Amino acid sequence: MASLLGRFCRKLVVPGSAHGSRMVSTTACDSEAVKSLNLYSAINQALHIALETDPRSYVFGEDVGFGGVFRCTTGLAERFGKNRVFNTPLCEQGIVGFGIGLAAMGNRAVVEIQFADYIYPAFDQIVNEAAKFRYRSGNQFNCGGINLVFNLPSKSLLLIRLLFIGLTIRAPYGAVGHGGHYHSQSPEAFFCHVPGIKVVIPRSPREAKGLLLSSIRDPNPVVFFEPKWLYRQAVEEVPEHDYMIPLSQAEVIREGNDITLVGWGAQLTVMEQACLDAEKEGISCELIDLKTLLPWDKETVEASVKKTGRLLISHEAPVTGGFGAEISATILERCFLKLEAPVSRVCGLDTPFPLILDAIKSTVNY
Repeated sequence: MASLLGRFCRKLVVPGSAHGSRMVSTTACDSEAVKSLNLYSAINQALHIALETDPRSYVFGEDVGFGGVFRCTTGLAERFGKNRVFNTPLCEQGIVGFGIGLAAMGNRAVVEIQFADYIYPAFDQIVNEAAKFRYRSGNQFNCGGINLVFNLPSKSLLLIRLLFIGLTIRAPYGAVGHGGHYHSQSPEAFFCHVPGIKVVIPRSPREAKGLLLSSIRDPNPVVFFEPKWLYRQAVEEVPEHDYMIPLSQAEVIREGNDITLVGWGAQLTVMEQACLDAEKEGISCELIDLKTLLPWDKETVEASVKKTGRLLISHEAPVTGGFGAEISATILERCFLKLEAPVSRVCGLDTPFPLILDAIKSTVNY
């Protein structure tokens, strides 16, 4: 990737003015309690908080009762009971369908799909039911929104309660080194074509906790993809208290002047290294973590590209039809006269994910 950056920028420094990026800092203050956590532990902590702060929250999916295959739900059933944290049959369509019904009845459903590769049987439930539930009922029903509850404790008193309900679908995605074609896919682009849902992908433990809590409490159905490559590899200081990171706000995690790099999830780890390699060649990279793909923060990316004049997008998923194409088209429409070079994409190949490790590395341009 660094060599491509060199060719792309031609070591030219493009003058540009500073722009107001909407940066959300979740770095803990000195007075805050923090703990060094890996990504799966941060997810686990977020789920503990979600269940503790809202008795109408439920967590369920295949094998979640004993902690799940990645241990993200460890200890939940023991603490909150098997009525709120429970296993389901191996039927993704049924799991998501049950979550839609549970949310529609005034609850918060946190659904786990064991691998993102197996989310496809639930595609109809997510796309044709969850995403359209509010729209097709004229806002009479929700599987993510606000319910009004009226209580009449006496003839002269009317109490109105607002109940925030929701549906969050968690799924581990992406390459892990040995997963092959059924445990390595990155299907985020399929869901970015669907009005009515949100798509969120964190890059680190601190981001994962804050974004997951925001997703669970958001009044819309959310598909939350977790980079399983980073479950144990990514470790950082995470605040132990309850906090949320706003959705649909990208973050400039590294400022630069020559080129804008945009990515999300596990790919940010690769891109950060590419920025360091490019810096040795005199290329100043601005790196943006999109965080939320639907709806995505166009303004932050646009402001950055207008400053640098160049854009490179990178993701694990195959290049054709990937979400990078949508970003490219949008920026061409908004920044055409500011671009110093064509928008470039560094993405996965248009092939099923291979089984052999060396082939895996070449497929994702590792």
